[in-house]
Amino acid sequence: MAELATIARPYAEALFQSAKPAELASMLEQLNELAQLAALPEVASLSNNPKVSAADLTKLLSGMVKTKLDVKVSSFLSLVNQSHRLAAIPEIASQFEAMKNKSEGAAEVMITSAFPIEGSALNDLLSSLKKRFGGRDLRPTIQIDPALIGGVRIQVGDEVMDSSVKARLAQMQVSLGA
Repeated sequence: MAELATIARPYAEALFQSAKPAELASMLEQLNELAQLAALPEVASLSNNPKVSAADLTKLLSGMVKTKLDVKVSSFLSLVNQSHRLAAIPEIASQFEAMKNKSEGAAEVMITSAFPIEGSALNDLLSSLKKRFGGRDLRPTIQIDPALIGGVRIQVGDEVMDSSVKARLAQMQVSLGA
């Protein structure tokens, strides 16, 4: 996984630096569409087929996306295909999104809970997290995982806060085993 991140970083940085602030959201949307296509096994097999040229693969993928590709994203896709790095597009999109959020003073928050969180409970949680992370705009993604038993697991960038019952039981098991 670290290797893919290392491969993706220069591509994401180059595309990000070529974009104007007003283009970032549109480019991210296009990258996410390309990432979904690149993850398909059929597309992966085409990218590894020596009979399919990089130009043909670029044309095919450009035709498969819902929105018309920006000139910069189209050139980027061509470069990625010429370098045989189509498999890195999901990671490139992820890194591009992180750069976009950082430039906007925002952060993605992955909230994993044993039960659905919505309404005022979600707003209260986000407001306390916003204070903890210096007032940054937090963009939550909520995931349900009944294995947590109760509580929540929150991930903002590299920082993870786990107050789930499952984590507490694991800590207790370690303490009792020592």
